[in-house]
Amino acid sequence: MSAIVFDLDGTLIDSAPDIAAAVNRTLADAGHAPLDLPTVISFIGHGLPRLVERAMGARGIDMAEHARLTEVTLAHYNAASNDLTRPYPGVMAVLEHLRDQGHRLGICTNKPEGPARKVLGQFGMAHLFDVVVGGDSLTVKKPDPAPLHHAFAALGAASGLYVGDSEVDADTAKAAGIPFAFFTQGYCHIPHADVSCIARFDHFDALPRIVADMTATAPGH
Repeated sequence: MSAIVFDLDGTLIDSAPDIAAAVNRTLADAGHAPLDLPTVISFIGHGLPRLVERAMGARGIDMAEHARLTEVTLAHYNAASNDLTRPYPGVMAVLEHLRDQGHRLGICTNKPEGPARKVLGQFGMAHLFDVVVGGDSLTVKKPDPAPLHHAFAALGAASGLYVGDSEVDADTAKAAGIPFAFFTQGYCHIPHADVSCIARFDHFDALPRIVADMTATAPGH
């Protein structure tokens, strides 16, 4: 295998607390009560505009304010995007190991590209990825397969492995015809048994073996 593409939020980083803080600052600005963390997590996965839309719906805010409040939420997030965010255990060591093994790595996330690149830089990960495709990099987002196809094309590969944490990621991989490895500690909103994948794992220490096994069974090996 030469290319591995990762989702970001809920896969490489546990960013929900900072996302929730940004949403709740926006709600406070608009005079509304905050949402608890599990509720915000249930809104994550389809990009920032959808998340803000759901938060507004939960508080009965006029959707005419959606564009403005999306920008406000993004500004709040950009101002404090790693106060509470942390990489999942083992992530850095595994990414470096995969690079050392000769795999090219990319990101395909519904987080806007700018904030995605910023958080990768803040945690010293940016140099590990040859491409970052965000939710605003193309005109469509996951689960449309186009962003994932774009990421693999930028890595010079027709296929490889996609690693993510949610049903959105699984649906994206299926639509793209890309094998999917499911990280079970993220922000999935359906029973894990219902997620279509070639492998599931709960700690990044397990990922190199999944990659090795897939590589060994690939045509030509």
